[in-house]
Amino acid sequence: MDTFQNKVVWITGASSGIGEAIAMAFAKEGAKLVLTARRKEELERVKTATGLPDSSVLILPFDVTEFDKAEGAAAEIIAKFQRIDIMVHNAGISQRSYIKDTDLDVYRKLMDVNFYSTVAITKAILPYMIKQQSGHFIVISSVAGKIGTIMRSGYNASKHALQGFYDSLRAESYNDNIKVTTICPGYIRTNISVNAINEKGGKFGKMDSNQEKGIAPEECARQILNAVKKDKKEIYIGGLKEVAAIYVKRFLPNLLFDQVRKNIPE
Repeated sequence: MDTFQNKVVWITGASSGIGEAIAMAFAKEGAKLVLTARRKEELERVKTATGLPDSSVLILPFDVTEFDKAEGAAAEIIAKFQRIDIMVHNAGISQRSYIKDTDLDVYRKLMDVNFYSTVAITKAILPYMIKQQSGHFIVISSVAGKIGTIMRSGYNASKHALQGFYDSLRAESYNDNIKVTTICPGYIRTNISVNAINEKGGKFGKMDSNQEKGIAPEECARQILNAVKKDKKEIYIGGLKEVAAIYVKRFLPNLLFDQVRKNIPE
């Protein structure tokens, strides 16, 4: 894909962080945007910031865990733009709690937000992409989709699930010219740790020191769009330490496991 001009791009989690940065990056390249998150006022702010006219932006505020709304949302997009070219699965929530302390409902919430919501939306829009014989899924996974770490068991599990599901979708949809790019960010300077949930489902409310030192979401978005243009299947974004850990696990797994065990979160 050489250009995003007039491509219809649906972004979940578009009200802040990586999602907002992706929206701004696509807008600069002339795409038409569909913005989804829970907070309508924040979506309105992002819409205004893009500078796009009303004819090029559709705001669809809803909670992605309301799975029954996915089909209606997809139909509304088709009614306005007649197609969906790119789906950015970005909505997500992180976790900060030990397994022994964590309620089962917390794990359910993590899987609902990070995994099942993407499945529901994917199934809602896949028939349209098959009909138009084109489409591209951008799936925001994580380095945590490759490596299990302390106090993030449910988050890690949900991101591992994304990897497996969308690897399968990539293979199954190849003949329909539908593509998948999986993004594995490391530390990006967003509020993901502040908004993470604790063992009872409450808000963690603290900024991780590594997160605070992470790369800017705008740089993350730039690399994502570049990867899609090049039809990359999977990319890793972040500092040397977290990206290198993926390769260490592949070639020296025992070394990586020892390092993870000793890396107690601050």
